[in-house]
Amino acid sequence: MQTASTNICERLCNKSIHEISLLLNIPRSTVSGIVTKWKRLGTTATQPQTGRP
Repeated sequence: MQTASTNICERLCNKSIHEISLLLNIPRSTVSGIVTKWKRLGTTATQPQTGRP
């Protein structure tokens, strides 16, 4: 059984940032930021921030 994330990864993993942005109709800077965050942290979840809420 494949999950939605597995399905998305199979479609997008071998594509360039430009191709992904065109497929999803979102800016390249957004795709680049998400990829960078994934490579650095291993997740795209919002991280706790310092300072008073």
